[in-house]
Amino acid sequence: MKVGIIGSGGREHALCESFKNSKKIKKIYCFPGNAGTKKIAENIEIDLSNFENLKNFTLDKKIDFLVIGPEKPLVDGIIDYLEKHNIKVFGPNKFASQLEGSKIFTKKLCQKFNIPTAKFGIFFNADDAEKFIQNCDYPIVIKADGLAAGKGVYICENRDQAKIAVKEIFGGKFGQADKLLIEEFLSGEEMSFFVISDGKNYKQFGTAQDHKRVLEGDKGKNTGGMGAYSPSRLENEILSKKIIDKIIEPTFKGLKENNTNFKGFLYAGLMIVQGEPFLIEYNVRMGDPECQTLLPKLKTDFGLLIEACLNEKLKDINIEWYNEKSLCVVLCSKGYPDKYEKNIELNLNNLVLDKNNFLFHAGTKSVNGKTFSNGGRVLNIVVRSNDFKSARKKALDLLKSLNWKNGFYRKDIGHKVVNQ
Repeated sequence: MKVGIIGSGGREHALCESFKNSKKIKKIYCFPGNAGTKKIAENIEIDLSNFENLKNFTLDKKIDFLVIGPEKPLVDGIIDYLEKHNIKVFGPNKFASQLEGSKIFTKKLCQKFNIPTAKFGIFFNADDAEKFIQNCDYPIVIKADGLAAGKGVYICENRDQAKIAVKEIFGGKFGQADKLLIEEFLSGEEMSFFVISDGKNYKQFGTAQDHKRVLEGDKGKNTGGMGAYSPSRLENEILSKKIIDKIIEPTFKGLKENNTNFKGFLYAGLMIVQGEPFLIEYNVRMGDPECQTLLPKLKTDFGLLIEACLNEKLKDINIEWYNEKSLCVVLCSKGYPDKYEKNIELNLNNLVLDKNNFLFHAGTKSVNGKTFSNGGRVLNIVVRSNDFKSARKKALDLLKSLNWKNGFYRKDIGHKVVNQ
């Protein structure tokens, strides 16, 4: 079979690697891919907002199915468009993608179906929002409504920080904004909980904990993700049942009441407060870098798994995992998540990997056989091990051997599990 993967980050490289190891997949296309995917797939430069060009290429090359990596094409309705042309594609339709595309859509769903989440208010202009924050108990959370590449969330410790957040969101920092969300701050521990669905049935697809803040000790600005580990230290059968019963099931019920089934990966970003799960946000695709952390643990043939989902036969597949722990550290360009330089060469020759170490490219490009940086998050080092401490040590040793002068990374990924 031939498969096409939409996207260019670490998640998409991890998807490519998983398909490469599948008995079913003989050819991989990546749109547009990166320097890592180029070694195992055919990278195709294409405008991802031009659905027609993508459709024509897919039909011309007789690609059996497509997998959508990032959120924006899903929110823009790529699934609906391609399925109209009888192209098999893995991901949720435009309506279901509002779970990620509009935080307010999700909050209203939570309200209607009694899904536990932080108390919230919706504000349509800066004046009303600023009046409200005069009398808040701090900290509070202020969120841009639409997609913001993981960066449109402000945890505000005081009124001055809240004013800046309101001003930046309504000022267009994350695109045109006609509303924002102000939430109570939940004090607990974050957890990423994944399910995979074929539109009729779904199964759990692991847990992880992401590290969003740019600086060690979970300080500094929010990023797209500085690293992750899997499984979450909070994972247990009792909590998983609560998440399924109180959050996942009511969400799918809400979509069905709107004549929509969910097909694809659903990622619930949760806050666990005294053993109880609260929904912070949904992502309607694999997280990044959680995907890079989860897929190396998957024992089941990934090609067979996605094919089963496309044919609504997920219930016939037994999803098996390796027992080891997994930890990912992200190498970033200096200055990220603010201004940073691109086109800085990376010498990967000193990187020696064994079967339990994985290198996933993110913001990279290949020019004349050499690798250059092409984004804020540049590389992902993932290590599978019997324990988190040795996994992190190995990941940091590999990054040290890389010795990239223009980069930085957090040395404390997994601190909640390593330092127990």
